[in-house]
Amino acid sequence: MALPENPAPALSSEAVLALAREVLATEARAVQDLADRLDQRFVEAVSAIQTCAGRVVVTGIGKSGHIARKIAATLASTGTPAFFVHSAEASHGDLGMITPDDVVIAISNSGESPEIVSILPLLKRQGAKLIAMTGNLRSTLGREADVALDASVSREAGPFGLAPTSSTTAALALGDALAMALFEARGFNASDFARAHPGGALGRKLLVRVAQIMHQGDALPAVGIGATVSEALLEISNKRLGMTAVVNADGTLAGVYTDGDLRRTLEKGVDVHTARVAEVMSRNPHTISADKLAAEAVQYMEKFAIMGLLVLDDRNQVVGAFNMHDLFRAGVV
Repeated sequence: MALPENPAPALSSEAVLALAREVLATEARAVQDLADRLDQRFVEAVSAIQTCAGRVVVTGIGKSGHIARKIAATLASTGTPAFFVHSAEASHGDLGMITPDDVVIAISNSGESPEIVSILPLLKRQGAKLIAMTGNLRSTLGREADVALDASVSREAGPFGLAPTSSTTAALALGDALAMALFEARGFNASDFARAHPGGALGRKLLVRVAQIMHQGDALPAVGIGATVSEALLEISNKRLGMTAVVNADGTLAGVYTDGDLRRTLEKGVDVHTARVAEVMSRNPHTISADKLAAEAVQYMEKFAIMGLLVLDDRNQVVGAFNMHDLFRAGVV
């Protein structure tokens, strides 16, 4: 049997865009209203979570359940141990995951979701502290909570105001506000955040160090202080970094010779076969240590508009070199 063809859109392009803009504006107003209503109860919620000896358990059902899952993930990734428990599963054994040392964040716009209301007495009996995130502070959830956060909205976005839209956006934003307040209160820093995200681009930017990307050993471009310019050019060509270190007899840095230095050398009419690289090299070049973050190297190179850096140890000896392409390959930029 042939499937029916999709009907033609009932709305014009202009009407579709107008509706979309109205939805976004309505949800934006809901979040702004939420910000304007924040009060001491939010501070109490942050304090309860910060002093929690256990973990944060975030629960909800339906669309609120999806928001609860995301809030739990955000908390966990920003230094607050947290996990999600489905409200319907809680009364079928998952309450065993919750201990008296935990804080439970229960999300329900109505505050009367049967799956949440049914487990409130059990949560209270266990002794876990309860934070409500609800659109109705006078609901069962709002009344039973140790701290009730007002996540109400004036209206849902979209036609007829039926689908959970503004309310879920407000709850999500309130959860993000909690996570960020705790992030700051715990002194969580960029390195801590990166350790929780080692597989992503952010982790690479924050965790990769210069030692991990630099060329060293036989791959390190370097010539002695007595080398000719042509010998330096051969080293640049072989090592493909657009530069070579020029080192003293003891391995300490004397200077650097780059593609840019070559152009300037040729402009002066210097004979590259007879001239010594020490005569045309750049002295006191920009350098970095191997233990620095690669992200710091990026900032340094952008600041001074350079494409490569030499790496020195604490004795001023050249131990590595890298260029912007290495940073690209490492996913740092």
